Formats: sequence, structure tokens, C-alpha cells
Amino acid sequence: MIRTGSEYLASLSAGREVYVNGERVRDVSGHPQFKPLVDIRARIYDMQHQAPHADLMTYTEAGEVSAMGYKLPYSQADWWAKRRATDHMMNEIGGVVTRVGDETVGEMWSLLDGADVLGELDPQFAGNIRTHIDTVLRQDLFQVSANTDPKGDRSRPPQDQDPDMLLHVVRETDAGIIVRGAKFETAAAYANQAFTKPTIANWGEEEMSPYAVGFICDLNAPGLKFICRTGFAGRAPAADYPLANRFDEIDTLVVFDDVLIPWENVLFYRHTRAAMFMRATLHRYSAFPFLQRILKQTDMMIGAALFNVRQTGLDREQGVQEKLSTLACYREGINAHLTASVALAEKSPAGLMMPNQSLLYAGRVQACSQLPAMVQLTRDLCGGQVCVTPDAASFASDDTGPWLEKYYTLNDEWVAEDRRKLLAFARDLLNSDYAGHRLSFQLFAQSPPHTHLAAVYQNFDWDGPMAFVKHAADLSDTVMGPRTTSKADSAVTDWHISDPKIIARRMAAE
Repeated sequence: MIRTGSEYLASLSAGREVYVNGERVRDVSGHPQFKPLVDIRARIYDMQHQAPHADLMTYTEAGEVSAMGYKLPYSQADWWAKRRATDHMMNEIGGVVTRVGDETVGEMWSLLDGADVLGELDPQFAGNIRTHIDTVLRQDLFQVSANTDPKGDRSRPPQDQDPDMLLHVVRETDAGIIVRGAKFETAAAYANQAFTKPTIANWGEEEMSPYAVGFICDLNAPGLKFICRTGFAGRAPAADYPLANRFDEIDTLVVFDDVLIPWENVLFYRHTRAAMFMRATLHRYSAFPFLQRILKQTDMMIGAALFNVRQTGLDREQGVQEKLSTLACYREGINAHLTASVALAEKSPAGLMMPNQSLLYAGRVQACSQLPAMVQLTRDLCGGQVCVTPDAASFASDDTGPWLEKYYTLNDEWVAEDRRKLLAFARDLLNSDYAGHRLSFQLFAQSPPHTHLAAVYQNFDWDGPMAFVKHAADLSDTVMGPRTTSKADSAVTDWHISDPKIIARRMAAE
């Protein structure tokens, strides 16, 4: 059943070893750098119980009310409902939050599609994934994603350097496996659990590698240490940095110091084929909410740019309109890929409604690769006052306030305080430390850009264009033979494949 905000806050154990700025944090819910996002997550839980939010953010099945974001998608209607719920939530909180849970639960749905692969090693593992999908749904847990390891020297196999550079199993017990290593996880310090899995396909020559392990980690488990980057909240007044003080999601190096993972939480272990399948399908569903968040960020850029040019009448200039149109085309390109991926969705191996993979991944490439240019274009539209406007204290001062009132008031509609608020918002959205962090995060949040392109390559239907050209050029049948893939190519590309038909063909060939 859906939680309340107070139930979520109670789930954050005071015993966690959380560190920021070199100091131990005893209560993340009260710490100034964690509190803003903890409060937002608690508010989202409370919204699920309140009118008019509940109708959009929850659904009822067999008498139980659950979060719409965690609903297993069996139809196109489910995806439309998810999209409406996320849009409503972001609009209501007044900003973009990447990690709230709905964007990571889809990673487990991908493993549900690979139940046969997991069952090859141990039938229990296939059952574990279904159990955990149900657990997240019924207990309304805040789940994050644990992907990136410190990695160490990437030119060397993990076995040839400090073994803890990649998370691995050090021993087995009757109760479960003991793991050691570290993972970077956004929002881990104030989440309930993490889907933890390997990030690379090179486990050496060991088919049963201890690095090929995936599991659900209870973030209150003994032996975990949370070493967080310094947050942006509280560095400067909220009036000057309204986004950084409300929406900074703290990233964490989670250290696994011989942590016990119970067998019922293990999803695969010492099975490189299962690990490769997981990497191949990881973003099959989660890319959709990830793209939706970039869409909402783009809406914020368009709104900030449009307000800035309209307040001075520059929106009548053709050059300005063209730049605004470029932003609109970028935004609608993302919107079109999201819409089309659902309109042309297909059933997955587990019977779920899977967004069209080629369209979804192409949309991700467009959104991430063009985002830096769109940020720069928005800076251009917002103008130089974004970077030179004094702070709120200067506007409030008896000595300087009257002068700023004089020079920042345009007319009865645009008074100085509203202009200051708009320019502060745009500065924080585009130019601040928080803005730079968000841009880097979006580029790498769902793996590096080169793997985005690899996913497109592995999921695009190349046969269609080739067949068209074969017919148009009157080529012989011999030129349309099956494409061969070398072992070296396979090692690099196989784990990016997401299309279930391609995966099935490759696995059958092996």
C-alpha cells in the first residue's frame, strides 16, 4: 500500500554511516544539505493520499492502492498514465527530480523479461526478481540504482589490480553472499534500497566470475558507509539560488565493507551470461522516465528564456524567434520520441508493454547529445543580466535597494523584484555550480554517451533500408547475407543489445 511521508522518514535508519564534508551525519532528514530532497520525497508520498493528486499518482487493483510509477506496464494506457503522473508530480513540486524511484524500478522489469536466463543458474534467482518487484510495489519503497564502480585502471582486468575497485563477492555463507567494493549512487543516503549490478562486460576469462553479481541491497544493512559529495543547498541564500537550495540530489560513494546480501535478495551471481543480459536490457523501460525528466528540464529553459525576452519586447525580433523555435524543436523532438515509443510499443518476453526500443534510444541520444547546445542557446536568450545581477540582499538594502528598484523596474507588469527572481532562477538553472553538475549528470546518468549510440546501433532495424536499396539498385541476393560479428566485436557490443529478438538470436547462436 502507498506510504505516507512520515512513514518514509521513519524508514531512514539513524544508524547509517553517512558522511559529508568529512563529518558524520546523524540524521539525514534534518541535515541542511539532505533535508530539501528528503522533504520533497516525503511530500511526493503524501501527495499520493491527497486530492487532486491521488487520482493521477495512484491506481487501485484488487482493493489495494499503489503508486502509478511502480505499476507494471501491460498496456499503452499504463504508459500514458505514468507520464501524466510524472508530469503532475514535477509541476506540483516546481522542479525536476531525477531519483524518486519510478525511474529505477524499470531496471528490475528488464530482469523479469530475462527470467529464463536467470533460471539457468538457479530457479530461485528468477523467483527473487518477481518477489522484489512485488515488494517495491506493495511496500512503496524508495529504490535507487547502483551502477558505477570506482573502476581503477580500466586497461587492466579487475583480477590484475586491487580487487575492490569493482564490487565482487568475497565468500558465500548459508545466509547469503558477502560483498566488498564500492558503488556511486545518487540519493542513496536517503533511499531505502538499491538495485546493485555490474557496469562492465569484461570479467576476464572467468565464466563464473565473482564480479558478475546483481542484488537488492537494503541501505540500512550493516557494513555500508555513505561518503557523499558536498551538496549545493545552503551555500548561498535560497533567494539567489532557488533550484540549488531545493533540488540538489546528493551523490554518494557507497562503500560495501563485507556486507551480507541474503540469498533471497540475490538476482544473479557468478553467471556472466546473466550479467550481460542484464546490461543489455537495463534501460529498456527506465530510459522513458529519464527522457521525460530532460523534457521537463527543457520546459524550464524555454520558460526562462521566453520570460526574459518578452519582458523587454525582444520576442518580436526574428532572430530571437528563430532561437526560441530551435528550443521548441528540441523539446518536441524529445516529446515525439516518447510519444512514438509508446504508440509503437511491443510486448516484451514477460508480457509487459515495452516502449519501441529504437525510437526510445534514438530519443535519448538526441536529448543528451544536444542538451549542452540547448543550455548555451538559453543563456544567449536570457542575456548578460543573468550573470551580472546583484543578489537579493542588495535589492533589500536601504542603501542599494532604491537604485536597483529604479534600474530593474521596466513597467507596471515587470517590477524589480519579479525581474530579480526571474534572473536568479535563470542563473541557477544555467550558470551555477548546480547547473553545471546537472548538465554533467544528465550526460552520464544512463551510461556514457558512446553507449547511448551503441544501443541505437544494436536496436535499429538496419534490414529495412538495406532491403529498399537492394530493390532500388537491383542488387543480387548474395549481398544480403547475414552480418557476421567477430568475437572482438561481440565482446564490445553484445551487452548494449536491448531488442529481445536480437538477444534471442545471439544466445541461440552461442
